[in-house]
Amino acid sequence: MIILDTHVWIWWAIQSTNLSKPAVAALRRAERVGVSVISCWEIGMLVAKGRLDLDRDPLAWIRRALQLPKIELVPMSPEIALSSSTLPAEFHGDSADRIIVASARLLSSPLLTRDQHIREWGHVRAIW
Repeated sequence: MIILDTHVWIWWAIQSTNLSKPAVAALRRAERVGVSVISCWEIGMLVAKGRLDLDRDPLAWIRRALQLPKIELVPMSPEIALSSSTLPAEFHGDSADRIIVASARLLSSPLLTRDQHIREWGHVRAIW
């Protein structure tokens, strides 16, 4: 399984050219693609703040994007929640990023992300 950062999920769902070639290749190769439930919350927050404009109601958009091939919704377990609060080294305070990273670490899965901070952090296998 590979885990998608929220922006990667959005870009994949809308078939954006923002995805890197290695990210596209990883999506093609993956048998399973995980999306953290926190990404649903994050999309709602981005829409509410006017930072994301969707072509339909956010819930309808999310339901459709969860039907993409290979997608599996990754729930926030107690282990993921606690792990997100004790990430090693210096990791920024963005709650959604913390939960997504903790999910990837606990599932021993690579994370597809353009986020340079996460990629340079070094405690999760990141692909971009």
